[in-house]
Amino acid sequence: MKRIETEKRMYMMAMSGLMMALILVTTTLFKFPIPMTQGFVHLGDGMIFLGVLLLGRHNGAWAAGIGSALGDILGGFAMWAPWTFVIKFCMAFAMGWIIDTFEKKGHDRSRRGVTFPEICAMIIGGGIMAGGYFLAERVMYGNWAIAALGIPWNVGQFILGIAVCAIIAEALCKTPARKYFVQG
Repeated sequence: MKRIETEKRMYMMAMSGLMMALILVTTTLFKFPIPMTQGFVHLGDGMIFLGVLLLGRHNGAWAAGIGSALGDILGGFAMWAPWTFVIKFCMAFAMGWIIDTFEKKGHDRSRRGVTFPEICAMIIGGGIMAGGYFLAERVMYGNWAIAALGIPWNVGQFILGIAVCAIIAEALCKTPARKYFVQG
């Protein structure tokens, strides 16, 4: 029994590292500058959502926070890394907590693709992200109006992330990898 537990831990550590790397890559390589701000829209949120589905609340949140913060550091936005770590960690943790709550109430995750409760959890997580960056931009720029300019872009980014996650999750469900999605 000890060996099975050790293998499971090693698997989760390896998958967490891979998800951190995927989040880092999709944050830094697939980014589009936002007009009138210093920010950018990227595809990293899709990997964050997928990470929570694959790794669960705790490991998914750590992968989200670390991978996104590294993306800021390596992408030339190091001053945003602490904010990003906290915001993306909270975004992923909240999503995982909501999914866990649905599962405790009998929600079945054995179906194919992303389910309605999971999409709701992604929307709430995305709302946390948009709100978190609104507050962070207010502190960084010292102006509510400038901070408000980023809200529609952040909302668009997490909606794009939901679509990316849904497409990849659907594709993964058609492979033997489905058994690796966290259950319960």
